[in-house]
This record gives sequence, structure tokens and C-alpha cells, in this order.
Amino acid sequence: MKTATPEQTERLRRLRLELEEFSESFVQSSGRGGQNVNKVATCVQLTHVPTGFSVKCMSHRTQAQNRHEALDRLLDKIENHRRELQRERRQAQEKRKRAARKRPAGVKRRILADKRRQSEKKVRRRKVDGGE
Repeated sequence: MKTATPEQTERLRRLRLELEEFSESFVQSSGRGGQNVNKVATCVQLTHVPTGFSVKCMSHRTQAQNRHEALDRLLDKIENHRRELQRERRQAQEKRKRAARKRPAGVKRRILADKRRQSEKKVRRRKVDGGE
């Protein structure tokens, strides 16, 4: 990957990515485009090597347009992945906080009372010796 628009450059900087981390390959497109798609490899496959994310773009007739759109799509994919990881970490942290939180006194009393009742029920079920 050699070039990026100023907006893409800003996104790369914000995501702390370098253009050298991307590998691109070109393939012949399929579909509409007439003889152009048969002669020129306009389809762009862009891969972010560290993460392994890959995007294929062949929506435009020119390689340059497909190249820029592929980079946009790949940056979107990386941003969404990072957001998802951050959300999962936050949820796990909240879950740990909830688990570590103490129970209110009233709830604790009710739980212990239920346990006591259950225990007494089990004691009454025991077999009684005949006294012999």
C-alpha cells in the first residue's frame, strides 16, 4: 500500500497503524465493466498482516478507487473489532465488580432463613431409632 487520502492517513494515525502493515494484491474483477475488467486487474484484496483481517473490493471500474474503498472498509473492520474487544473487557470488569459486591443485609437474612428451614426439614426426615 503506497498512498492514502488525508482522511485515511488521519484514521491510520488515530488507530496507530502504518501503511507498511498492509499487503495488497490485485485480481481481475468479475461482473460489469466490459472489456476493462478482462484486461485490467481492478479488484483489490487488502490484508492487515498483524490481525489477518482481509477485504476484497471490486465495486469500481478503476483500481485506484477500489484501493481507497478497500482501505476504508478494512479500517472500519479494525475499528469495529477494537470497539468490540473494549466492550467485552468492560463487561467482564463490570461482572467481576457485581460478583464481588456484598449482599444487602435483608437479602442475606432471607437466604440464611431459607437455608435454616431447609435444614430443619431434612432433620425431621431422618429415621428415628425404635428405642430398643
